[in-house]
Amino acid sequence: MVTGDGHATRQNPAAEEGDLAGRLALAVGRLNRRMRSSTGGLSHGQLSALSTIVRSGPVRPSEISAIEVVAAPTITRVVADLEARGLVTRQPDPDDGRSFFVVATDAGVELLLRARSDRARSVAAILAELDDGQVASIRNAIEALELAAHVAPPAERGRPS
Repeated sequence: MVTGDGHATRQNPAAEEGDLAGRLALAVGRLNRRMRSSTGGLSHGQLSALSTIVRSGPVRPSEISAIEVVAAPTITRVVADLEARGLVTRQPDPDDGRSFFVVATDAGVELLLRARSDRARSVAAILAELDDGQVASIRNAIEALELAAHVAPPAERGRPS
């Protein structure tokens, strides 16, 4: 709606936010499906957990669960799957005999690097389908998307927390 002074107003902000949320969910879901073949044979959850283990390891399963924002039983299954594939190993916690740390193997690191490279190429191909203005819009939104996904922007990666 345009007011008498020529300014646009939002008629129904809640409906617009709901529309934005629905459109974003649909777009993210479809982009994930387009990139599915670029995961090194792992599910997106497994690949994400492996990335966390490589970046943060040695790491306790409870820490992986917190970082990945998933339930402990889910991480238990994911770690077991990754371990069965030879991508991670368990190391006993020297301070607590009931606990262990998860560490990526060389094969896990290699698979992660290959999958990241494949995904980057996949996303580059998707971006190549867009015009310069659309790519600029994505570039302008990336920091907010990273924040929404709880991913540190590049300037903050590697900083102690």
